[in-house]
Amino acid sequence: MRVLHVITRMIIGGAQENTLHNCLDLADVYGDEVLLVTGPALGPEGRLLGEGRAGGLNVRHIDKLQRAIHPANDRQAYRAILECIREFQPDVVHTHSAKGGFLGRATAWKAKVPAVIHTVHGAPFHPYQNAVARRLFIQLERWAARRCHHLISVADAMTKLMVEARVAPPEKFTTIYSGMDVEPFATCDQHRVASRRELGFSEEHIVFGKIARLFNLKGHCYLVDAAAKVVEQNPNVRFLLVGDGLLRESLTDHIDRLGLTDHFVFTGLVSPEKIPYYLSSMDCLVHTSLREGLARTLPQALIASRPVVSYDVDGAREVVITGETGFLLPPKSIDQLSAAISQLAREPELRRKLGQHGAERFTDQFRHETMTQRIRDVYQQVLRDNPPIR
Repeated sequence: MRVLHVITRMIIGGAQENTLHNCLDLADVYGDEVLLVTGPALGPEGRLLGEGRAGGLNVRHIDKLQRAIHPANDRQAYRAILECIREFQPDVVHTHSAKGGFLGRATAWKAKVPAVIHTVHGAPFHPYQNAVARRLFIQLERWAARRCHHLISVADAMTKLMVEARVAPPEKFTTIYSGMDVEPFATCDQHRVASRRELGFSEEHIVFGKIARLFNLKGHCYLVDAAAKVVEQNPNVRFLLVGDGLLRESLTDHIDRLGLTDHFVFTGLVSPEKIPYYLSSMDCLVHTSLREGLARTLPQALIASRPVVSYDVDGAREVVITGETGFLLPPKSIDQLSAAISQLAREPELRRKLGQHGAERFTDQFRHETMTQRIRDVYQQVLRDNPPIR
């Protein structure tokens, strides 16, 4: 089949890695003709399509396809996407992200593409927006949902959120977890000695890591506040922050004010290939974001046999199970966060048990090949119901 993907920007991020794996699998495993349409990879997160990651994938860049709402640019992006669709003549248009999803569905529906699919990686509306913006984004998502045949959610929590907002009925959704290359995570312990040496961790240090952009709503400030309580009880605990972003300076100042400079290490911007390397240095992953679809770092850590301490947001509860794979905590909690970290710091056997159970339960479930097969099944079902006319 011929599949055209639309996504706003191919930065280094979970939705983008998901999309790239899907595109490459469709071409390499199934022999499909694939075109990826994307805007410029603007932002400090880095470019995913660099360093040969795109392989021989056919990519079309549209300069006006950008994240910010800009009526003139958006009209030009709409026309450019429509031109791509009319030229490529896809059987399937599969859209991702808020802007790419809105414009991609609008153009594909206008062009009468037989199968129009959208993946909900994370809802564009959330409780931390002002009420006017939230209502606007909900209305836009309802409009766009009527212009696609099916929606894929990366977590059941995303479906629940969209259904409760009356974006679309539940039968229009299928949950397909975001796939990845699991082997580097399953075997990452081969790097443990080297990575800990590079980062300055000694044998007695117990390392709790967070993998996320240093951005608002990622919740780094809660981890720093909890760390102050943890270090009082166990000075051997260290914290590794993997990623970079706009909050680097303010976080550094926060850490300095609390006298925790010797307990925190920043890696800066890290390519996706290096995540298993830095994850290997950790004894546990901490995830304090306030808004995610289903953060890829959660299954990645579990596949690497690391337990997870996470706030209970969106899809986290689908992989972080208290007493089985880690601890699930109320968002913004500090005392409970520090208590969970302290308990894991002093109980190595508990860390081992929770991490091992996570690896056994989720490794196969998050293989990118499994994801692509299930996504392609959705394509085929929609095409059976709405066959293309050649």
